[in-house]
Amino acid sequence: MSITRRVFLRNGALALVGTSALPAFLSRAVMAADGATGALGKNKRLVVIFQRGAADGLNIVVPHAEPSYYTMRPTINIPRKAVLDLDGFFGLHPAMESLLPLWKEKHLAIVHAAGSTDTTRSHFDAQDYMESGTPGVKATEDGWLNRALRDLRQPADVAGKRAAFRAIAMGPTLPRILSGPEPAVAVNRISDFGVGGLNPKATPAANTFESMYEHSLDTVLHGAGQETFDAVKMLKSADPAKYKAAPGANYPQGRFGDSLQQLAQLIKANLGVQVAFADISGWDHHVNEGSTQGQLAKILHEFSQSLFAFWTDLGSLAEETVVVTMSEFGRTARENGSRGTDHGHANAMFVMGGPVRGGKVYGRWPGLNEAQLNEGRDLAVTTDFRRVLSEAVYRHLGNHKLETVFPGFANSPGDFLNLLV
Repeated sequence: MSITRRVFLRNGALALVGTSALPAFLSRAVMAADGATGALGKNKRLVVIFQRGAADGLNIVVPHAEPSYYTMRPTINIPRKAVLDLDGFFGLHPAMESLLPLWKEKHLAIVHAAGSTDTTRSHFDAQDYMESGTPGVKATEDGWLNRALRDLRQPADVAGKRAAFRAIAMGPTLPRILSGPEPAVAVNRISDFGVGGLNPKATPAANTFESMYEHSLDTVLHGAGQETFDAVKMLKSADPAKYKAAPGANYPQGRFGDSLQQLAQLIKANLGVQVAFADISGWDHHVNEGSTQGQLAKILHEFSQSLFAFWTDLGSLAEETVVVTMSEFGRTARENGSRGTDHGHANAMFVMGGPVRGGKVYGRWPGLNEAQLNEGRDLAVTTDFRRVLSEAVYRHLGNHKLETVFPGFANSPGDFLNLLV
């Protein structure tokens, strides 16, 4: 839908701004909101979340009906009585209880034993391959999420012009996944933007957006950037620090929750967001990983509560949004001598959104018996991570040129898991 008085005047995102204070193009959007639903509201969004550090998929989505799971993890396993059962075989870590409503409402799906076909155990290389979308190929210059924007309809902002916030990364610098020729913006904090001249109090990265357009040779793009400067001025005048999320959207404290809250704010401001990226670090638990309590439990609570708050905050816009989570690789099937886990192979991916066929764990389970393990130590990959992402790009965003998005990967709609309607 177009920017509505509900967004501007009631929910607190822009509560301090009256229409008289808005730039002309925003005023027009507000005045027209009661009587029409603009094309902008029909934009479909893909949000990619990266769990940096190699999350332990076996303790996140627990195969509690697999006997080998418990024998391989005598001190860090999640006891059956504590597992949040999903389908009789798999269950969630108890720290992820906030996601159960989405599972039951069939807006959340899981793909287990998913990952990269490359066997590297290097964090740096594995993350690079998953962000470039070309496992084993280091020469790829751009990221797959940037390539996914090619050949797509350009979304408009509230002025009906090319949206400068089409591609957003929540963080101080642009990540590998969004590098490439399609314009993308790194947003560390909305309040840090220096509008009308560089902000001397902001970090260098905070001025990325404005400098990006000031030095652009593309006059059309420069014009869109100028319009968006007005939108950023409007957001700043509303004081982003006083933004109030929708009722029930309780973001936890921390960088990840803050990133998703700001992303929700930008989406709800109708700035034409089409793809977005955020990450959360702290998953590399070689020592004292914990079971129902401990390091993993703590970060899982932050992770799941942030996702649920983001979903709740978006309201009806969640119906047009798909969120996909990924991590560079999983952890070893066996716990190590330090009550932790080492670098593994396959992992679990979450897919959340309105178009998701949720309430189901997808993918072929390879098993945890000795003969079924990758290199005798890891959960084997049975679903290439690009298979999951391809379906989101093809069916949700509408980019059918998968050979461009994921070069060298044999893929077609007939190979999809049918995660999305």
